Amino acid sequence: MNHLSYKRIGKGYPLVLVHGYLGGQDMWKFQEDLKNNFELIMPSLAGYGESSKMTAPSTIRENATQVFELLDYLKIDTFNLLGHSMGGMIVQEMAALFPERVNKLICFGTGSIGVLPSRFETIDESRTKIKQFGLNKTRKDIAKTWFIDHSIGDGYKLCLDEGAKATTQAALASLDAWDSWDGRGQLSQINSPTLILWSNKDRSYDWSQQEILRNGIADSRIKIIKNCAHNSHMEETLLFNKLIKDFLL
Repeated sequence: MNHLSYKRIGKGYPLVLVHGYLGGQDMWKFQEDLKNNFELIMPSLAGYGESSKMTAPSTIRENATQVFELLDYLKIDTFNLLGHSMGGMIVQEMAALFPERVNKLICFGTGSIGVLPSRFETIDESRTKIKQFGLNKTRKDIAKTWFIDHSIGDGYKLCLDEGAKATTQAALASLDAWDSWDGRGQLSQINSPTLILWSNKDRSYDWSQQEILRNGIADSRIKIIKNCAHNSHMEETLLFNKLIKDFLL
């Protein structure tokens, strides 16, 4: 397979959804109701999900290039674009590289500083835990931080199921990609109308990252989802999906 694995459902103008760390195409399971409004294109990044046999890149730009290669294969020229967490870094890169291809952009639970200065633990700490305790234990601990209460609902189990498909190579390569990436200097190159979605209990990306996005992207606005953590698309699905539709339609 020379391109990323993907799920493609629905009808309408294409909406490309790029998942975050230790995810995969099924991380958007709760957004599949949007298929009545959009054609949903949900890739699994290299080393994750159904693309787990592919070697994961160690830069954000290479990840972005692979998503473009998939879209070229699918003959999708222009599209709306949504990225979560690490996927949010990737979509910023995409929108800056080829702004004419991105109709509208959604940066969800993300930021433009790859080292994540206010994350619940440093990148080095995550890297050390993966090497010392293994990916299986580490991904369970990390995924717990994505929810206010991980025992409520089906979101945490979904994250574990998707995370179980990830390779250790991909998990470490992604951390290297964050460490070496800073997207602040290219925000002015993003021309797409942009929605910045952030949850006020997010333990990965703080408010200062959202202000950088808002100040750096000319046509941008912020919506705050209250009393949710990093994975508010699973915690408050109806609200999240409504915000997507209101912005894109």
